[in-house]
Amino acid sequence: MHDLPRQLSIEELAELFEGRTRFVERLARLEDPLGRAREVAAQLSDDEKKEVLDAHPAIGARALSRRSAAEQGVDEVPELDDLNRAYEERFGFRFVVFVNRRPKSALVPVLRERLERTREQELTTALDELVSIAEDRWRRS
Repeated sequence: MHDLPRQLSIEELAELFEGRTRFVERLARLEDPLGRAREVAAQLSDDEKKEVLDAHPAIGARALSRRSAAEQGVDEVPELDDLNRAYEERFGFRFVVFVNRRPKSALVPVLRERLERTREQELTTALDELVSIAEDRWRRS
């Protein structure tokens, strides 16, 4: 297990956050990037928030990064495709949740509950989840 780093390169952050986005580029310029990620995320424009969330693969997607595939497991949950689509249509960005080694079937009620929330609540929650994923990835690497 790694402690949170004081400095990370753009490449390291891009791996943790699933892509090189404006958010990742800002974090790479900071000391304690993962410790400050929530603060930086809160200051992003709506377009930047959407960009960083959409860089993350959908839960249950077929094409996943190595890290996401290991985190999401192999169980098939066809309902996730429909729920992911409904979420993206409702909010305009990808559903992001810290799987934390739960089976995909355990995420169905989470996604259903989050579909009932406001867009602003979801932006805040999704960005928080995204940072939790990156922190966990760093600690487990």
